[in-house]
Amino acid sequence: MDRRSFLKTSALGGTAAAASTLAAPAYAQGKRTLTMVTSWPRGFAVLDDAASYLEQFVSAMSDGQLTIDKKAPGELVGAFEVFDAVSSGQADMYHSADYYFIGQHPAYAYYTAVPFGGTAQEVTNWYEHGGGQELHDELGEIFNLKGLLAGNSGSQSGGWFRNEINSADDFNGLKFRMPGLGGKVLGKLGASVQNIPGGELYQALSSGALDGLEWVGPMADERAGFQEVAKVYYTAGFHEPGSALAANVNLDVWNDLTPQHQAILQNASRATTFVQLSETLANNGAALARLQQQGVKTLQFSDDVWDAFGAASAEVMDENMGDELFAKTRASFEESLANSASWINKSDGYYVAQRVRVLGG
Repeated sequence: MDRRSFLKTSALGGTAAAASTLAAPAYAQGKRTLTMVTSWPRGFAVLDDAASYLEQFVSAMSDGQLTIDKKAPGELVGAFEVFDAVSSGQADMYHSADYYFIGQHPAYAYYTAVPFGGTAQEVTNWYEHGGGQELHDELGEIFNLKGLLAGNSGSQSGGWFRNEINSADDFNGLKFRMPGLGGKVLGKLGASVQNIPGGELYQALSSGALDGLEWVGPMADERAGFQEVAKVYYTAGFHEPGSALAANVNLDVWNDLTPQHQAILQNASRATTFVQLSETLANNGAALARLQQQGVKTLQFSDDVWDAFGAASAEVMDENMGDELFAKTRASFEESLANSASWINKSDGYYVAQRVRVLGG
């Protein structure tokens, strides 16, 4: 007998006894704790911040009747093992970056970031109003997962390097950490690309196991301490212009939740994205200034390097078009991106350029 059948049978068997005693309060009957495995060491800026906000919001919205037991890597499973743990039912949900799992399906890249993809706002536009949520669910059904997004890093930096990048040829042979499809782009340029968990990056860069890496942005990078072992920092990157974070739930667990608890998880995830993203963007500028005070040299890639990124990105994206769901997801995402950009370029983008021209900053 499986666990669920056992619980149902036990509940029926206890009906007579329950009738002779005072019924338990409704809130006690509905109380539930979900085990959430994460890819983030405790205290990691931005990423664990988002997981912690989700934990807090779920408890607050449910008045403590739905809670999350957050696990760091190694407490139950490893950082990159969270997908399989939740898919199989070993844990109830995970908080991670879905592009870690493009090996399971390349379309998972879209639920973190793709090369030359959307900003945080554009990703949210697609996810909430352009079919992204529905496609996440369609993908998740293959792996027994319910798709949710909970957090966004905003635009991620181009990365930390020991030496300046003067041409695309400088990536040839470079030992560089970059996950997702962005990593495959650098592979096209000759880099030796590695995907290393965040908790191991400082040591890898310090020891020379890596020549460079990308992580998140100034707030998170400063807390990770990369400025202590590298001094060249490219502040804009092609690979993650608005990186979403995922809080996917085992589909059997999701279906067993009450509609109220499902709604709480859905809206706590949305609140997490709003609060954590705004916190990150509010702190990146001051963090960047502190990095510069510590001798970090901030640079931008040349147009020639950006052109090389673009050509290699097109190759990588096209290589996945043989997969029907990837092609469907790409078409949906790019249609939403074009719709968003047609207004943003003429409004926010133009306004910010004029504000900087007129007032500086």
